[in-house]
Amino acid sequence: MKKTIFLYGLVLAVLVFLLEYFEYRYFVRDLSEEAFIFIIALMFAGFGLWVGQKLTSPKKVSVEFQKNEKALNYLGISERELEVLELVAEGLSNQEIAGKLFVSINTVKTHLSRLYEKLEVNRRTQAVEKAKSLKLIK
Repeated sequence: MKKTIFLYGLVLAVLVFLLEYFEYRYFVRDLSEEAFIFIIALMFAGFGLWVGQKLTSPKKVSVEFQKNEKALNYLGISERELEVLELVAEGLSNQEIAGKLFVSINTVKTHLSRLYEKLEVNRRTQAVEKAKSLKLIK
């Protein structure tokens, strides 16, 4: 922050110096004092807007998802049950999940019923919501 403020002040000081230098060299007869004040004001405003936007723009912070391994172990959820849960969270039906995992529909239903027991829920939506709150899935 201090570096940005220092840079801002330095650039503006250099610009004012250049304006004053050129004023005495070339524009003494052509431009009035109000024109120079207007030019300086425009430079301050433009540079101020640029610095303000730089300071207030949100910084992108990438946070990688970390599974809650303690909760997985405590609840006793297996890797296959977790896969089924992730596919349920994607909105896939039992048949689509069975096709993706190359298992029967009954196997998917068994995994889901065990997940419901372990998560203490009654529906798919509740299972997904609770799994997200426990950081088991994204």
